[in-house]
Amino acid sequence: MTAPLAPRALLFDMDGTLVDSTAVVERTWRDFAERHGLDVADILAGSHGRRSGETIAQHLPSGADLAAETARVDAQEMRDLNGVVAVPGAAELLAGLPAGSWALVTSAGADLAARRMAAAGLPMPGVVVTAEDVRHGKPDPEGYRKAAAGLGVPPEATVVFEDAEAGIAAGRAAGARVVVVGSHGGAAAEGLARIPDFCHVRVAAEGTGLAVELDEERTARR
Repeated sequence: MTAPLAPRALLFDMDGTLVDSTAVVERTWRDFAERHGLDVADILAGSHGRRSGETIAQHLPSGADLAAETARVDAQEMRDLNGVVAVPGAAELLAGLPAGSWALVTSAGADLAARRMAAAGLPMPGVVVTAEDVRHGKPDPEGYRKAAAGLGVPPEATVVFEDAEAGIAAGRAAGARVVVVGSHGGAAAEGLARIPDFCHVRVAAEGTGLAVELDEERTARR
């Protein structure tokens, strides 16, 4: 195990971090790309961790209806839960966390977040920050700062678990300690602790905070 981290709270991204929704995300953006004659690989390269409306606005051809297309994409994501599962170890980790010690910070809307967490068999915390709750999405730190405030702790006293460039950058900008979940190797992830999933993460209550240990054999640094 690594030397324990000692945060007062944990902040989690959802898609790609707690929930594996890769299949539905790829289906959704592939359909969007085909409707507008776009390159799906180009869309996927920059969509992860960002609000759907921002991605659509970036790629939608001139003259197309942004509001209608955003509503269509959001509705498709709400309907499609095929293949949505928990990241290994996530259910066990969350089940053992003290009440009021963690929050969810996601670029998904509130309804979609609730559906995907339920489909993956994961609980919702008392503090949830979704796409509707912020003026500026990731990589802006607003969401993580708001979640920390909701838990009554400064961002510097939290550990953020993230998997995407925009989210990692948001966590770092908020002042949190960031742990990368998965294989993302972008610039924002350089020098950070890394885990493949939550099977080798241990969390215990310690005084007014938490002791977080990452399995050294499963953790790499870039």
